[in-house]
Amino acid sequence: MVRGDGLEGGSTMRRVLAGGSLAGIVVFVWGAFSHLATPIGMMGVRQIPEEEKVVLPMAVWIREPGFYYFPGMANPKSPSKADQEDHAAKIKKGPTGVLVIHPEGGEAMSPRQLATELASNIVAAVLAAIVLSQVRSGYWGRVLIVTLMGIFGFISINVSYWNWYGFPTDFTIGTALDEIIGWFLGGLVLAAIVRPAALAPVSE
Repeated sequence: MVRGDGLEGGSTMRRVLAGGSLAGIVVFVWGAFSHLATPIGMMGVRQIPEEEKVVLPMAVWIREPGFYYFPGMANPKSPSKADQEDHAAKIKKGPTGVLVIHPEGGEAMSPRQLATELASNIVAAVLAAIVLSQVRSGYWGRVLIVTLMGIFGFISINVSYWNWYGFPTDFTIGTALDEIIGWFLGGLVLAAIVRPAALAPVSE
């Protein structure tokens, strides 16, 4: 049998933290670039025609921020058969959709949002680095592993949004490109810094 010494070595931990931090910054920079300098970040994003006529009534009737799905169902906690049939008819007739709204407004690309995005990218990259530290594989094998993590995250989350909430196909494709390319680039960095933990024999 063999045993990995995992993250017990200080050198391994330093590589995990350094590699994760640098890779997270790379993913963050790629996200900014893809949204500001390429069509990828805005694929499937459209403007509401005659926006004021649609948005102003929302400010009157929707007072609480949140995630809204329409058409709604009467008595959603304990709907009757008639309620369910009526809801199905409304969905078939349309329109249907989801709405994430903040009636109180907000700040565009605030420092808090940017800091949160960067922090989340770094945390995700550190988690990927921990995995890489436990995998014995060559450089390109480790790059592939991180890229597959990006694909895994996209499929497990964004495909469900496309399937259940009707997110546009082109928006979903754009998200896939953004995630896969971003984590491929992050993988290039992680694979160069984080190497597999040394294996040592374990006595029976």
